[in-house]
Amino acid sequence: MSADRATLPYGLDVNRRLDRWVRIGGDGTVMVYTGKVEIGQGIVSAMAQMAAEELDVSYSRIRMVALDTTMSPDEGATSGSRSVEEGGTALRYACAEVRDLFLQAACGTLGVTLERVSVDDGTIRVRDGAASVTYWDLASAVDLAREATGEVRPKSAAELKIVGTSLPRLDIAGKVTGAAYVHDIDLPGMLHGRVVRPPSYRAQLVSIDLEAAKARSGVRAVVRRGSFVGVVAEREEQAIRAMRALAAGAQWDERADLPDVDALPEFLLSQPSEEEALSDQRAASAPAVQTLEARYTRPYLAHASIAPSCAIAKWTGGGLEVWTHSQACYPLRDELAKILKLLPTDIVVRHAEGAGCYGHNGADDAVLDAVLLAQAAGDAPVRVQWMREDEFAWEPFGPAMVVNVQASLDAQGRIVDWREDVHGNRHISRPGRHSSPGLLAAWHWDEGFEPPPAVDMPLAAGGGSQRNAVPLYDFPNQRVTNHAVIPMPVRASTLRALGAYANVFAIESFMDELALAAGVDPVEFRLRHLSDARARAVIEAAAEKAGWSTKSQRTGEATSDVSSGIAIGFARYKNAGDYVAVVAEVDVAETVRVRRVVTAIDCGRVVNPDGIRKQAEGGVIQATSWTLKEQVRFDRTRITTRNWDDYPILAFTEAPDVETVLIDRPDEPSLGVGEGMAGPTAAAIANAVYDALGVRVRDLPITRERILAAMNT
Repeated sequence: MSADRATLPYGLDVNRRLDRWVRIGGDGTVMVYTGKVEIGQGIVSAMAQMAAEELDVSYSRIRMVALDTTMSPDEGATSGSRSVEEGGTALRYACAEVRDLFLQAACGTLGVTLERVSVDDGTIRVRDGAASVTYWDLASAVDLAREATGEVRPKSAAELKIVGTSLPRLDIAGKVTGAAYVHDIDLPGMLHGRVVRPPSYRAQLVSIDLEAAKARSGVRAVVRRGSFVGVVAEREEQAIRAMRALAAGAQWDERADLPDVDALPEFLLSQPSEEEALSDQRAASAPAVQTLEARYTRPYLAHASIAPSCAIAKWTGGGLEVWTHSQACYPLRDELAKILKLLPTDIVVRHAEGAGCYGHNGADDAVLDAVLLAQAAGDAPVRVQWMREDEFAWEPFGPAMVVNVQASLDAQGRIVDWREDVHGNRHISRPGRHSSPGLLAAWHWDEGFEPPPAVDMPLAAGGGSQRNAVPLYDFPNQRVTNHAVIPMPVRASTLRALGAYANVFAIESFMDELALAAGVDPVEFRLRHLSDARARAVIEAAAEKAGWSTKSQRTGEATSDVSSGIAIGFARYKNAGDYVAVVAEVDVAETVRVRRVVTAIDCGRVVNPDGIRKQAEGGVIQATSWTLKEQVRFDRTRITTRNWDDYPILAFTEAPDVETVLIDRPDEPSLGVGEGMAGPTAAAIANAVYDALGVRVRDLPITRERILAAMNT
C-alpha cells in the first residue's frame, strides 16, 4: 500500500473514485452518493449535512441518491451504528477534496490564488473584488472521474456551520406519501408472487398438487424446485389465494428436533461450544470478603418489522435487476451471483426503504424469492411480499443467550475479582459471509444448499455474541469467556445491538446487585470503578437530569396499588462507540410500566442534535419493548409465534417519556447512537423493578409471571 492510500478512511480507500461520492450538476444541485442506506435512522439526512458542510453549499441543494450498485460506493452493510463514524468520515474526505478541486478551477478562471477566494453556497468569490464563479458554472470543466488523494483534510471543529444544527430530515416526505418504500413501487407490467413455505425448519415436501393452482384465475405460473414452491399471478390477492390453495394440499415430512423453549438456558449450557478468552487479567488486590454470583438470560427475539419483507425482481436480456430494502446490497448482489452462477456485474441491486428492522430480517430472502419466481415470468417484474406468518416463522431471530457472572468485593466495597461466561449462538448469518448461501430459498430448492453457520466479527471490530461482554469498569482481576454454542436449533442472525443487549443487561444488573451488597449508592458504585472521564460524565449527567438522590440502599415509593422505582444502566457501545447512561423510572402494578427515561449520550461530534434525540428515543422504546414483552416461542417442531397476538410489542400508550442530554465533543470523531441504548435501557428497567419491589428478575422479558415467580423463590 502506498503512503497516500494509508491517509484515506477505509470507505474512501476502497472506493477512491470521487464521482462515486459526489457529482455537481449544472442546475445548482449536488448529487451525493453513499453506500449506507436509510432504514429509519435518519442517516441520509446526516450524510447530507456532512456533505453540505464540507462542500460549502446549502443543505437544500443536496440530493441524496439511494444506493444503486451501478453507481454508489460499496461500503458493505449498514450495521453496527457505523454509518456516521465510517461512511460519514469517508464522505467528508471525498467532499473536502471535491471542494478543493472546484476552488482550484475557480482560481484558474478568476486568475487569483487560493488565498484570495472564499466560497459560500457554491459561489466562489474574490475576497477583495466583485469577480465570482459558481460550482455550477464549472461543473462541466472539473473532472471528478479521478481518485481521491487524501491530501485535503475536512474542516476542523471551529469551521463548522451546518454540522451541529438541527436541520429537517430529507426522507420524511417520501415516507408520508409512500414514495420511499419498496412495498409501494409499481413497475409497468408488474406481477405478484407468493411462496408456499414449509411448516417447519427441516420439513421436506412429499407431495403437492400444482395443476389446480395453475387453473386459478389470474395465475401466470406455478414454480416448484425441490421444496421451494411459489406462484405468480396478475394481482396480489390472486397470488395469495393460489398460495393458500397450494399450501392446503401440500404434504410435508417434519422433524420434532427443537429444544424445549422453556428450558433454553439449560439447552444452551449443555451444548458443545467454541471457547474464546475475551479478557484475562491478574493484578494484586485487597482480599475478598464476599462473593456473589448470578445468571441472566434473554430469549430469541424477532425483528418484528411492522410491514413484512418485500422485493421486486426483473430478468432482462442483460441480466437481473432487483429492488430491495436490504441493509447489505453489495453483499446481497454477490450472494445472488454465487447462487445463480452469474457475474456480480450482471446484477443490479437498487435500495428502497422498507419497514425498519435494524438487523438481518427477511429482506434479503425476499429478493431470492422474487428472483426465482421472476424466472417463470419472462421479462415481467415480479413483486414478492411475505405474509405475516412467513415473517415470524422464517426471519432470522436474535439469538438467545445466557450470561453467568461472579464477582468478589473487598472490605471497602470495591470489586477485586470479576468472572463472566457468555453462552449463545454466534450472531451473524447475513448473505456474503460464507461459502454456503445465506438466503432462505437456496436451502429449499433442488440445488440442495445447506444453511451456513453463524459467525461473529472479531471483538476488536465489535464482535457478535461477545459484544460488550468485557466490562468497561476498572477491575484488578478479570476473566471473561465467550462460549459460542455450535448447534443452532432455530435460524438466528443479527438483531440490533447483537450480544450487547444481553451482556450489558447482565453486567449492569449485577453491578446494582453488588452495589446493594456493598451498601453503596448505585451511581457512586459505578463511578468508583470508572477512570474513563467520558464514561463518568454521562453517568453524572443522566443522574443529575433525572434528579437522582443518593442513598446507600434505594427503596421504592409505593401506594396501595403501585410501587415505583428508579435505577440506572450504563455502557460504552462495543467499548469503542458512544457512551450511554440511562435512568429509568417504573411503576409496577398488574404489569411494569416504564414511565420516564432519562438518557445522557456522548457520541463525539454531534451532526444533528434532533436526529440524535430521535435515535435515542427509538432505541429506548425498542429496548423497553424487548425487555417487557418480546419472546419468540416454539414447540418441538415449529415456530409457534406467527402473529402479533403471539408476539406483543410495546403500544403507543405504553411508550415512556424520554429526555435526552447530549454531550457534544466537536473535536472527537462522530459515533453512532441507536444501538448503544439497548443494554443500558434493559438494565435500568430491571434495576428499577428491583428498586420498586425488592425482587430481582434476571430472565427477560420481565413479565408479570416472572415477577411472581421471583417473589416466590
